[in-house]
Amino acid sequence: MPFTALNSRVVEARIAPGQRMFSQRGAMLGYRGDVTFTPNIQGGQGGLGSMIGRRIAGEATPLMTVEVPRGHEGQGGAATATVLFGHGGHHVQVVDLTGDTLYVEADRLLAFDGSLSQGTMFMGAQGGVMGMVRGQVTGQGLFTTTLAGHGSVAVMAHGGVIELPITPQRPVHVDPQAYVAHRGEVRNRLSTAIGWREMIGRGSGEAFQLELSGQGTVYVQASEEKL
Repeated sequence: MPFTALNSRVVEARIAPGQRMFSQRGAMLGYRGDVTFTPNIQGGQGGLGSMIGRRIAGEATPLMTVEVPRGHEGQGGAATATVLFGHGGHHVQVVDLTGDTLYVEADRLLAFDGSLSQGTMFMGAQGGVMGMVRGQVTGQGLFTTTLAGHGSVAVMAHGGVIELPITPQRPVHVDPQAYVAHRGEVRNRLSTAIGWREMIGRGSGEAFQLELSGQGTVYVQASEEKL
């Protein structure tokens, strides 16, 4: 069920009978057709174990299940429902997955296909101690949500999103506060640029950078503001 961008802050999803998707609670702006909205206590396809893991990790943003029950087909068996999603006036970026994995913080998720498998990964494992320092210094969590499979994901950001390619020959450095998500075979670590100017308070203010290397894509927002 791909998303259609109505503008930079609102997306529309078409849901056929028997399909389901998940969204942040309170993200529904309007809908047409026979749609049910129910609180989701298990957090998507990961089941109860995944839900407990995300709660321990602090990645348990409340979700709701959005679906059209079977038997609600319209004429010709066509989809009977469309749902509009947006939240807080944030910009929305749609990411289409084709069997790969998206790594994104839970509070960035607006809505995603119910067919995607959801889990949690410990980011400290990528970069050892520096990965753990990243969570403490930048405000980014030590854990991140993963979405894998075939389907679409709508993520939120301040000021829009740009995609930066990551290649083995050209790693990418981003401000940790501007980081939104990444995909592909990518490793990350927190690098420092502390010199004598930072020591005496005359530096650029960019003392910590998130370095992403490997093969993939990183999504960066046009702001350092947290959601």
